Amino acid sequence: MLLPLLCAVALLPATAVPAAGAANPASPDSTRQGRTVVRTEQGLVRGVSHDSYTAFDGIPYAAPPTGPRRWRAPVPAAAWQGVRDATRPAERCVQMPAPGGGAVTGSEDCLYLNVTVPAAKPAAKKRPVLVWMHGGAFLGGSGSDYSAERLAVQGDAIVVTVNYRLGIFGYFGHSGLGAAPPFGLADQQAALRWVRANAARFGGDPGSVTLFGESAGALSICAHLTSPPAAGLFQRAVLQSGSCLTSFPRGALGPGTPAYEPFASQADVQTAGAEAARQLGCTEGGRDEVLACLRGQGTDRLATAQLMQSFNRPAFGNGLLPVAPARALASGRFHRIPVILGSNHDEMRMFVGLSLAAFPIRTEGDYRARLAEAFGAAAPAVEARYPAADHPSPALAWAAVLTDRSFTCTTLAAGRTVAAHAPGLPVYGYEFNDPDAPVLAGLPANPGFTYGAAHGFEMPYLFTSFPTERPLNDGQRALSDLMVGYWTDFARTGNPNTTDAPFWPALRASSPHAASVQSLAPGPGGVHPVDAYAAHGCSFWDRLSR
Repeated sequence: MLLPLLCAVALLPATAVPAAGAANPASPDSTRQGRTVVRTEQGLVRGVSHDSYTAFDGIPYAAPPTGPRRWRAPVPAAAWQGVRDATRPAERCVQMPAPGGGAVTGSEDCLYLNVTVPAAKPAAKKRPVLVWMHGGAFLGGSGSDYSAERLAVQGDAIVVTVNYRLGIFGYFGHSGLGAAPPFGLADQQAALRWVRANAARFGGDPGSVTLFGESAGALSICAHLTSPPAAGLFQRAVLQSGSCLTSFPRGALGPGTPAYEPFASQADVQTAGAEAARQLGCTEGGRDEVLACLRGQGTDRLATAQLMQSFNRPAFGNGLLPVAPARALASGRFHRIPVILGSNHDEMRMFVGLSLAAFPIRTEGDYRARLAEAFGAAAPAVEARYPAADHPSPALAWAAVLTDRSFTCTTLAAGRTVAAHAPGLPVYGYEFNDPDAPVLAGLPANPGFTYGAAHGFEMPYLFTSFPTERPLNDGQRALSDLMVGYWTDFARTGNPNTTDAPFWPALRASSPHAASVQSLAPGPGGVHPVDAYAAHGCSFWDRLSR
């Protein structure tokens, strides 16, 4: 069950419609409004000018990691002559095959990014830059799935969306590679170095970069917060539905599935790499011969569901990630920058909804069996805290258990840890809580099972490209405007608060029960501070984890 479910999770973002060309206007090279040619460090690029923004798509930030460069750290893209077309996105990185044996999509030549800039003449001060890392379980997705004009135009900011290597191409390890970094995370840092070198050419401030992302993108940001080479590459961070403490218990993704931790030791990844080499027939000779054999394998031979899913956890124990991010956070080894981190009120309904056809949870007995697999001897205590009778259905009770245990409480704990180690550092928490958020396209309809504010459901409130069952209504559009304002104000100042939005208090490390998490919901009074720690039973989960 794990492979099809992860396939579905990874492919959900890929249903989004790419922006129709992402391009950028003014820079020191093109200060006249509407210009679509900008000189980057590697050469000139031409994008597409729209009424309110200009977009540059498919700009290479690193050399193609193909042939002998497969499973090597990224190096800068080569310079070019003339004007490079940047009017359409590049191919996405090789993706997890669709369930049922679908064809492999994407290309290994995929290290490209997209830049969106508002068309309005910039003020004397350069604009803040937001750099987006997409989700998709480290197996799917693409920067071009996220059209960023709402953030750019309303927030008067430059937005960069990034492709990075996925699955076996991004997170493979082998003893022959030594303590190689997680290549997908190394790609992301290479993109940040490109932004630092080129932001001013697009009218952006290279000293005001906010790294933001959702799900696997948020886990990536957790890694960069604890990565020594990332120092100075970004000045603020927004983590959506993922933190350094995110984890799933046994059976969370379906009966029989193992517990999930988002990062793996270098030794474990190398052990998996040795097994992959055996399966691929690359075991003869010394290190160089084995690596040459592996690098000689065709993309299709590597991009199987089994091999891709075997390598979707970034390794620690290397120069990019010396220790596990959770351990680094607990010991205070992270970059001191302002942070927003949050989760959605009904996160795990997305994962549970995807699995119900194969593994229905119709009765209290079904629910009790899932609790027993996940929590063992503690299952009766969890059931007492979350009785099925208190929820509309046993399946929704199970989703509530997992949401609180795996997302809400771990996110709050990560925020409190940051605040405790860095008193005075701006740290803000949120909970997206629109119970009637439009359902993302591709999710199955399950009778009696509502998705609420599930995992990823905040995406259409920030990006215009996510297909949903219906568009945002007026109240949801007003919430979208507030969220875009909070995100871009934070990118500009390190504080999401402005005079024309409800006040957002900072998280308090010493008082977890304080109403210091901003609830983001539509309607009058929908945006206000709440005590998410109490609402999601986090004191119970704190006791259970001791």
